[in-house]
Amino acid sequence: MKLGFGEEWKELKKFNNLKDEQRSIVFYAENKASMNHFRLLISELTQKRNFQICYITSVKNDPILSNNDENIFAFYIGDGVIRTKFFLELKARILIMDMPDLNSFHIKRSKVFPVHYIYIFHSMFSVHSYLRKGALDHYDTIFCVGEHQKKEILETEKIYGLKPKKLIDYGFGRLDTLLKEKNNFEKEKLNKENLIIIAPTYGDNNLLKICGVKIIEILLNSNFKVLLRPHFRIFKESEDLIKIIRDKFQNNENFSLEEGVIKPEIFHSSKCMISDWSGISLEYAFIFERPVIYIDVPKKELNEEANKISLTPIEISIRKEIGYLINPDNLSEIPKIISETDNKSRAEEIKNIRSKTVFNIDKSAIIGADYVTKILDS
Repeated sequence: MKLGFGEEWKELKKFNNLKDEQRSIVFYAENKASMNHFRLLISELTQKRNFQICYITSVKNDPILSNNDENIFAFYIGDGVIRTKFFLELKARILIMDMPDLNSFHIKRSKVFPVHYIYIFHSMFSVHSYLRKGALDHYDTIFCVGEHQKKEILETEKIYGLKPKKLIDYGFGRLDTLLKEKNNFEKEKLNKENLIIIAPTYGDNNLLKICGVKIIEILLNSNFKVLLRPHFRIFKESEDLIKIIRDKFQNNENFSLEEGVIKPEIFHSSKCMISDWSGISLEYAFIFERPVIYIDVPKKELNEEANKISLTPIEISIRKEIGYLINPDNLSEIPKIISETDNKSRAEEIKNIRSKTVFNIDKSAIIGADYVTKILDS
């Protein structure tokens, strides 16, 4: 589906011409990953409760644009002036999205209608450490992953004198999706490969920049298969480094570079994950109940006032409990540590941490749909 500026304008007009009840519940997807966090909630609303929803996307060729579900109206609006206009003139009861910084930059709250804005986290990380200052200040409701985020938001509101938001004990839809996938693949008895996933975050000090090539060499020389999945921003920020990696390893049949989302059958057949400060590391540990190998590089900080919040970020406080910390000078230890990741006592420990960290495992969509229904009925 090829769309240009004129088509984006037509799509916006089509959205605005819907009946009010058809525009009651709106989801906005900034990128491909958004659907990962919306999928189960949308399914609960449309398939189990028969609500109609609108799905507004900035993703060209988003698969949802060709969906045949009569309860889903999908529109592509790009990421330019049409998107800005969409937000400013939105008429809907509820807007749900995983994009922070509402009202901070060019994405504003509606000027023409009292829309109720709901935020869904795209990471289990702590609010004050992985989001900018003020990133959630202009939302009405926050679907919290766990108790840590509730405490962080409440302390932030107190310190800055902010208007209280409605905080819902929600959970993490992405985790629920992956746990369902895991159960399905276990029933199919998926063949486990000797595959290691390397998943660095972006930023100046990510593991790929500091020691990525060396890690790949060590793993390949130790007869592991390697899948490198950089954060999508790395492909723009470090084009030269990506080229070096392609040139060096692309002819090795045991190496692959993933530029999009890791295919489920590959993700679930992997043996271990190596990461730095990427949110996917918590997902991996909690899904497979196996420790992640963390390369101990400096943490990326988006919030310069994070230290005003007294709470230790969750990704710091549980790091050693759900993983192994490796100094970049000690990378040769990695193959030996990989052999220790299948450990029943560590698995039980990680499972307990998961239950304490994440609300409503396997039930987040029901909780979210109940709340959406409550708002519509009010």
